[in-house]
Amino acid sequence: MKTVQAIKFPGKPFEFKTTEELKNPLILVFGNRYQLEAPSIYTEVHSLFPDGHIVFGTTSGEILGEEVHENTIVLTAIDFEKSTFKVRTKNISEFKNDGFNLGEALVGEFPKEGLKYLFLVSEGSFINGSALINGIEKGKDSKIGLSGGLCGDDDRFERTMASYNENPKNGEVVAIGFYGDDLEITSANFGGWTAFGPERIITKSTGNILYELDGKPALDLYRKYLGDKAKELPKSALLYPLSVRSSREKEPIVRTILNIDENTNAMILAGDVPEGSYVQLMMSTVDDLANGAKTAAELATNNRKVQPELAVLVSCVGRKLVMDQRIEEELEEVKNIIGNNVAVCGFYSYGEMAPFVNQEHCMLHNQTMTLTLFSE
Repeated sequence: MKTVQAIKFPGKPFEFKTTEELKNPLILVFGNRYQLEAPSIYTEVHSLFPDGHIVFGTTSGEILGEEVHENTIVLTAIDFEKSTFKVRTKNISEFKNDGFNLGEALVGEFPKEGLKYLFLVSEGSFINGSALINGIEKGKDSKIGLSGGLCGDDDRFERTMASYNENPKNGEVVAIGFYGDDLEITSANFGGWTAFGPERIITKSTGNILYELDGKPALDLYRKYLGDKAKELPKSALLYPLSVRSSREKEPIVRTILNIDENTNAMILAGDVPEGSYVQLMMSTVDDLANGAKTAAELATNNRKVQPELAVLVSCVGRKLVMDQRIEEELEEVKNIIGNNVAVCGFYSYGEMAPFVNQEHCMLHNQTMTLTLFSE
């Protein structure tokens, strides 16, 4: 496996960090939405890699090596020497915002023979990430791995974009399928958040929309906890995510609020919040989040047969807001575990996708560090 990495600052050409001669590469391009809205962005990347398969995704921060960037574009080109890949896309507008049906249709586009792993770069503004994952899981064999992330838009929550071999656009979900017996791909995630305060019961919800807690409007109750910070919703909600404990799942899921609906006093979350689940507020510290990233890296490297060559990191925008100037500490913790010779890229997201440890079924997470490690 060979990789080429580059970064693009506003108004400047791509600055290459590494150089290799690549054939038929997979190009991962993660960038600030304003930068990826440039009409010439696909043409510019295509001119650099005429034979490349180019996947774009907007971010809430860009990861390259041990550095976190803002308002840039980071590029990683990967040349698989023994393995192959295929890229397929669907748009949520074609499925009336039904993430489950989109996921089932998307995985159906891939030839099943030899399919080993799927990595998703999904729009993150409208889609119910849990439903998307459940649709994909229904359509694939349980032994086929799945991870990825929901695109971000800094802390603006206006719109996210993704695409394959064209300029980024709204509503797009991109899946990359990996084939080959020589591939070893592992993934893991971990948070570092602590629940506090009373547990409350979700008494009214639909999918990823939360209406009532303990029979009272959920948004009113949440505003009460936030106090003065309620004026900054939905951004301020990233500092206090929700722990959702459902009878359906073995582990509690962390959920963040992507938007609010003033008319119905409801909160729109990145994934499902089933009725009857128990909910608590969560909080964290910089040190706890850095240690959580270290744990995620340890889980991803456990029981690997081969040293990873590439790490794609998807971390949550909420972690970035809490860690602030110390954000790169979580990348340093990851590098200390996976090794300094591993190429690292990724983005800060509105949702992370990976199974819990020792489980096959992928889940949507919030406020975690998620790693997907590749080697041949």
